[in-house]
Amino acid sequence: MVDEAPTTRHYDFVVEEAIGAPDGVEKLMLVVNGQFPGPTIEANAGDRIVVNVTNKLPNATAIHWHGLYQNGTNYYDGTHAVTQCGIPPGEWMVYNFTFDGYAGSTWWHAHADTQYTDGVVGALIVHSRDEQVPSYDGDIALQLSDYYHGLSADLLEYYFTPGGIEGGPGNEPVPDGGTINGVGQYGSHNSSFFNLTLEANKTYRLRLINPGTFVPMQFSLDNHLMTVVEADGTAVEPVEVSSVSVAVAQRYSVLLKTDQPAGAYWMRAELDSTQFTYDNPGCQMEIRGVIRYGVSDDTMPDVALLNNPPSLPSGSPAELDESDLVPVGGGPAPEPTFTTYFAMSMQFENPEDSNSRYLAFINETSWEPLNRTASLFAHLGQSAPSGSANYEVSQLITTINDISVVDMIIDNVDDGDHPFHLHGYKFWVMASGGGTYQGQAVNNTAPPLRDTVVIPAESWAILRFVADNPGYWTFHCHIQWHMSAGLLFQFNVLPSKSAQFDIPQYMLDQCSR
Repeated sequence: MVDEAPTTRHYDFVVEEAIGAPDGVEKLMLVVNGQFPGPTIEANAGDRIVVNVTNKLPNATAIHWHGLYQNGTNYYDGTHAVTQCGIPPGEWMVYNFTFDGYAGSTWWHAHADTQYTDGVVGALIVHSRDEQVPSYDGDIALQLSDYYHGLSADLLEYYFTPGGIEGGPGNEPVPDGGTINGVGQYGSHNSSFFNLTLEANKTYRLRLINPGTFVPMQFSLDNHLMTVVEADGTAVEPVEVSSVSVAVAQRYSVLLKTDQPAGAYWMRAELDSTQFTYDNPGCQMEIRGVIRYGVSDDTMPDVALLNNPPSLPSGSPAELDESDLVPVGGGPAPEPTFTTYFAMSMQFENPEDSNSRYLAFINETSWEPLNRTASLFAHLGQSAPSGSANYEVSQLITTINDISVVDMIIDNVDDGDHPFHLHGYKFWVMASGGGTYQGQAVNNTAPPLRDTVVIPAESWAILRFVADNPGYWTFHCHIQWHMSAGLLFQFNVLPSKSAQFDIPQYMLDQCSR
């Protein structure tokens, strides 16, 4: 594809309910075109995509194109109550935009309520001749995800149980297992495995994507090392590893060489249980798939190795350490001209009532979606001076009126990790550490550049980006339960420019429905 001239690629998405059993346990799901995961979008940098989304759900929906810049098309970012009101039941909407500078691995998903937990997800791959990664012979997307047997709306209600799940306020629902490209195993319910038959003595690019709800997924392949070459759409200097932990919403590309003895090998995606706050005895902690080469298509690995993975040779590289990631051609980030501070916490809505909802707060604001409008349509903070302010009680918005280099200083005073994602931009991870921020210096040699970062429990981070893309862009925790509890705020960048957007009238009209 990469040698093709820029073109327009058309897709039709139908979002609807269906009965499925990805791990052998039947449940109600939300799917696109009858599939889980939904269709993969594959395009080139410079292409335009036109996606006609028809909503057959009983509730409004919206589709977000994770990691894309949407420069000039903020209204197609697909964020319910921020950049659109949502597609009403029985109606449609066309997303129409170009890949303006993005190349690499990403995904699309519903960005309304907790809908993507139920299956509205898919891979999005953007090729580019200018992408600075080593050459490879084959290209495969692997979506590694935790998975729940319950419907997310019911689980969210369970999450908000007075006093908390198992008596612990803020206890997140523990998954029942996971999937690799939509295929999982659960006890004796399913013996199916996602499997790939490759060619021997080739190099394959595996695009590891976590479209999950709660926990990181640890990926490895028996008897094989991998080389990390991309993180969140940024080419990185090659790093050899034995495994990669992919947090919710993050992506990594690894190069795999099929240079071991011909045969079939287990690939493994293990749920990170360190964030579980209670025991789910049935949880399938490791999901397996199969990669084979040099053998017939039905060859399976040794079942004796399922629960007894072979060890790599002594001295082999370890799990990926994110601090080893250096952008190809990276260098110092520009110096900041605008600084803003945020503290995130989890606490009772009414501190004096332990039966009130246990919500997430950024500074003193817990986000709730606007009703029958969106921040972009309501022009929240349109004439405000640069800085942060609270609107409509639940909308924390930082307005940036001029092109600026922004430092976000963030204190996570919660006792849990949070994978945070910024819409419309990539940011440099300038510094991080334990405790609260006390004026520590940044490392500006060649900081990592990505769009999703984990801010660990009781720690701080400084993230820097160039605010030059007009619109309303959310910064939120990608743990679905936390975003639903309010862990989201917005940047209102260059409002004088976004006020000139030519927003389709039918999108505005959908708000009343």
